[in-house]
Amino acid sequence: MLSNEEKREMLEDAKSKTRRRYFRLARKESISITSLDDYISFLNSVQKIFAPYKISKSPTPTKFNKL
Repeated sequence: MLSNEEKREMLEDAKSKTRRRYFRLARKESISITSLDDYISFLNSVQKIFAPYKISKSPTPTKFNKL
């Protein structure tokens, strides 16, 4: 079960216009992957969707692991 904070974060994420635009673009594109080169090109084109994130070297304290 999700906590109230997790629910709030998911709702905020759903309101993102940029994220919505990326999902709509992905839905419109028909991708034909027939070789490893095509697959690598696809991965490179999708990579711009994901923003760079800071890598933490300290352990993340958790109470409940959901995965």
